[in-house]
Amino acid sequence: MVVVQEADFDAAALMAELRRRAGPAAGAIVTFTGYVRDFSPEEATETLFLEHYPGMCERELEAIGVQAMSRWQVIDFVIAHRVGALSRNAQIVFVGAASAHRGDAFRACEYIIDALKTRAPFWKRETLASGRSFWVEQRQSDQDRTDSWDAGAAG
Repeated sequence: MVVVQEADFDAAALMAELRRRAGPAAGAIVTFTGYVRDFSPEEATETLFLEHYPGMCERELEAIGVQAMSRWQVIDFVIAHRVGALSRNAQIVFVGAASAHRGDAFRACEYIIDALKTRAPFWKRETLASGRSFWVEQRQSDQDRTDSWDAGAAG
């Protein structure tokens, strides 16, 4: 299940839906919720504005989840991502993976969030308390993490 929306999401409801969809075969559900945080310690983030490529974004998120299902014994997954203007501390992303065993659920959840950060067509513009605004560039460490998953699949 993939959801991209401006509205906030209910993480507990998303987890409950994943639990319902996965059924009694799920012995483990691992979730991750990400929040808008301050960009730098010197200045507070006022807002984070997320743009996305509608249609393409949802397809890429679905592909990432399906890849996780094919790499590990994942029964089902949920990805919810917000777009639009978000204030500091607002929920931005929810990822959940259900599996018979915790190891597969942990790895799948971590893979999904890592791949999402580098492959999904989202663009972020951060505005600080001073009014300074800038586009957030992808961090090399995020790309390195995604690359390490791909290298692990090849080996």
